[in-house]
Amino acid sequence: MISRRITVIAAVAASVLASVGVATAAPATPEATTRPVVQCEFIPTPENPAARPVRPPNPQAPASGKAKVLLVTNYGPVAIELDRSNAPCAVHNFTHLVRSWFYQNTQCWRLTNSARLGVLQCGDIFSVEVGGPGYRFADEVTGAETYPRGTVAMGNQGPDTNGSQFFIVHSHANIAPAYTVLGHVTFGMSTMDRIVAAGIADGATDGPPKHPVRIFAAVTI
Repeated sequence: MISRRITVIAAVAASVLASVGVATAAPATPEATTRPVVQCEFIPTPENPAARPVRPPNPQAPASGKAKVLLVTNYGPVAIELDRSNAPCAVHNFTHLVRSWFYQNTQCWRLTNSARLGVLQCGDIFSVEVGGPGYRFADEVTGAETYPRGTVAMGNQGPDTNGSQFFIVHSHANIAPAYTVLGHVTFGMSTMDRIVAAGIADGATDGPPKHPVRIFAAVTI
């Protein structure tokens, strides 16, 4: 049943990508040289157990190349390109959670739209900052990070508390360079614009979306 569901969602994702003109990656071919890797540490958080059954990723992460993920939401698709060379452990973790179906049928609990911050925050299973993968890992920042429109970055609750939380910048994020940059949106900013246009609950500038934003599926492409 699970394998059939994976096949169906993958087929839907491919169809969506084809309809919007986003090409899927060609099958991988053996590389002539060994890809560089880094060692990551995924530290268990027994005080915050996994919201869904998921194991920590393999501690060795590829440190070069790109990865692509498609989020299928109730507002439309969002395609993301991830940069392993910039944040190998974070990208390794993100793709691991995607392939583990951690983000399937989840909700994005926070939307902001202020002069300082315009982001959609996703990745928490139960509510804002509640419901992670049961482990944490270190930041990958240089202090020179910026967060323009279309940036996808890890959310956190302080230094080195990364887990499953991430945010997408729909306008701008005038924030400290303390959030690991995963990559950027390559298609689907119009989806983000629709989410923003639908508003925030109670007319606030920071809170739950007025109309729920749901991730039906997240798949690597």
